[in-house]
Amino acid sequence: MTTDTTAKRAATGALMGLALGDALGYPTEFNDVPAILAKCGPWREMKLPDPALVTDDTQMTLALGRGLRTAMDRGLLGPKRMERPVREEFVDWYQSPENNRAPGRTCLVACNLLKNPDLPWQDASQVGSKGCGANMRVAPIGLVPGLSDEQRAGAAQLQSALTHGHPTALAASDLTAHAVRLLAAGTEPTGLVGLLRSYAYDNRRRYHERWLGDLWTRAQDPTPEHFIARGWDECLAVLDRLQHAVRASSPETDPCLAVGEGWIAEEALAAGLLCFLLFVDEPLTALRRGACTSGDSDSIACLAGAFAGAHLGAEAWPASWTDRVEYRADLVALGALWDRVVPEG
Repeated sequence: MTTDTTAKRAATGALMGLALGDALGYPTEFNDVPAILAKCGPWREMKLPDPALVTDDTQMTLALGRGLRTAMDRGLLGPKRMERPVREEFVDWYQSPENNRAPGRTCLVACNLLKNPDLPWQDASQVGSKGCGANMRVAPIGLVPGLSDEQRAGAAQLQSALTHGHPTALAASDLTAHAVRLLAAGTEPTGLVGLLRSYAYDNRRRYHERWLGDLWTRAQDPTPEHFIARGWDECLAVLDRLQHAVRASSPETDPCLAVGEGWIAEEALAAGLLCFLLFVDEPLTALRRGACTSGDSDSIACLAGAFAGAHLGAEAWPASWTDRVEYRADLVALGALWDRVVPEG
């Protein structure tokens, strides 16, 4: 028996949407909306660049995906089994000559430290950083079949913590993976924000010690529960703004004006979701809206693409776009692996 995810090839759709949004937003990052319109013309008519190059957003998504694949080939996914291959993939990305797409400083600093195999990963983690670099790449964890809720949440937070150890980065990564999973499984978008709020409330004081170890001690919090609650509270605040924006925002207005510019984790999540929710049945329009923003355009558009692709599946994206995107073969291979028929239970 196939799952909804398998039938619509949600993993392929999400990964391809992420890369397409990344490629569309790459030339517009660091530009304000008037500059983007002057460069690209009307935003609803934005064309995929040729060549359709991506940024570190897609590169690190693939690194995480490969690390997960290696870990799960070795058995049940757990923190120790996951940490080593994902850490190695992140270091390989850091040292690759293709790592020349304006990567974030947090990832560079942390990955340089992760090169030392004797250093506990918690000492490489940048606990003061909640940049969007962790949740822009977390979609694979929402797409891998067969994970329990605890595995998915722990893995999402661990992959964040390898570089971005701020509690808001952990919570936003967890929420992003959860949103991808819900959409891939067939959740109606109209109820998505409410479900994410409930998830955040339910997990607000849950510190995943099995996955995170003593990471919390690197911050100034009195307890692990206090540490993680700070992150969930910031995510809950931006989800409130998102809920209002979905009802009140005009599709013609820059989404960043409603939920923030997306340079930090919780705002990237909210901006990507807003672009998706404004154009649930128009996935290319959602990508274009994300790419035409005053904030972190490539990350916002890549998250919008991941949500749209998880919801609509692989057929959401025209072949005239997917055939040209960089790393297409790698994206298709991972998508096919996770879209395969799996037994229920």
